[in-house]
Amino acid sequence: MSKLSRPYKESLLEDLKDTDEAAAYLTAALEDGSPDVFLLALRDVAEAHGIKRLAESTQLNRESMYRMLSDHGNPKLSSLTAVLNQLGMRLAIEVNEPVAV
Repeated sequence: MSKLSRPYKESLLEDLKDTDEAAAYLTAALEDGSPDVFLLALRDVAEAHGIKRLAESTQLNRESMYRMLSDHGNPKLSSLTAVLNQLGMRLAIEVNEPVAV
């Protein structure tokens, strides 16, 4: 008899409802260095919190929100910070270790 399990995406979205989990997920995606990976992670977090609700609360058009978080999205900093702020997060800058040349 096979073991019952929840689909991965359903479990992930449930976990991402927690702000600390979502922040760690986004940080890991950002550390990957690929903007596409970060946007995919942000889309997962937005989906967990409800894209329609986020669009309304940030006063962004829902279609623009979907476009911003798409594979070819290129969000403005103001849109990105509005979404993160609504999620209870913010961008921060840290000193990076110098790269030896």
